[in-house]
Amino acid sequence: MQEDLNVRGVVFDIERSAVHNGPGIRTTVFLKGCPLACVWCHNPESRSVDPELLWSPERCAGCMQCQDACAQGVHQFVEQRHLLERRRCIACGCCVSVCYAGALELAGRSMTVNDVLVEVMRDEPFYRRSSGGLTLSGGEPAAQFDFARALFREAGRRQLHTALDTSGYCSWECLDGLSPYTDLFLFDLKQMDGARHRALTGVSNERILDNLRRLDTTGREIWIRVPLIPTQNDDDANFQAIGRLVSTLKHVTRVEILPYHRLGESKYARLGAECRLAGLEPPSRDLAESRRVLLLEYDVPQVVLRR
Repeated sequence: MQEDLNVRGVVFDIERSAVHNGPGIRTTVFLKGCPLACVWCHNPESRSVDPELLWSPERCAGCMQCQDACAQGVHQFVEQRHLLERRRCIACGCCVSVCYAGALELAGRSMTVNDVLVEVMRDEPFYRRSSGGLTLSGGEPAAQFDFARALFREAGRRQLHTALDTSGYCSWECLDGLSPYTDLFLFDLKQMDGARHRALTGVSNERILDNLRRLDTTGREIWIRVPLIPTQNDDDANFQAIGRLVSTLKHVTRVEILPYHRLGESKYARLGAECRLAGLEPPSRDLAESRRVLLLEYDVPQVVLRR
């Protein structure tokens, strides 16, 4: 429908040939905006729904073209030092367009459903051969409900398999409204203890757990995804509680353990933000494997340790 094609959303990345966000070869579309503030977040540019300026000062060539292009006075050069006044930035992208060195980047752009599908459909032959498709991630895709629903409706008209990567922290009406157009839910479980969950993510897990149980009654396929964060949620009690819950659900076909990595640390510096877990080492192979084995004790259909 034409009205769906014209719906706009804010996208911060489109990853082609993705193989870790659902079955087969996929294109993953990352939306901005997330109600959680996970201390281990590796996509901090996804939290705000608005476009944001990323700055890599080590790449700056000192050409000063950004200073000339910016009407807000964000960029200043003092004694050959490039200073950035972020408070003045309106994320217009004028400086990014003239930065040939790649020191400046805009995270987030307004796109229509049609804009996104033009890119997604470039790899249609690979989806058909591998039983892949389109995955919507973030951020939290449900935070841009109208865009997510319109995109998945149009993907369905093109007979594309759709997967929604969600924290589950949204209204039930949002999940229920997306369910008819979603073939697979990739549902995060981070921390089962309510107080600990709030401390680590900024929100309660009550809505998340309630939404998961209600989603299971719809009959849609669900993969549970568990980030494994050393010292934060890697204890026996948390994984035992996850195992007990999953064993009561009828439509969970897979559990994935996602070991923490440090690839997102540099993004905090580029945003001018603090990384709360800076320097935290990823979990050892032995620890990750022990979590996988523990979950297998709870009649979980399939437990996969992502590398």
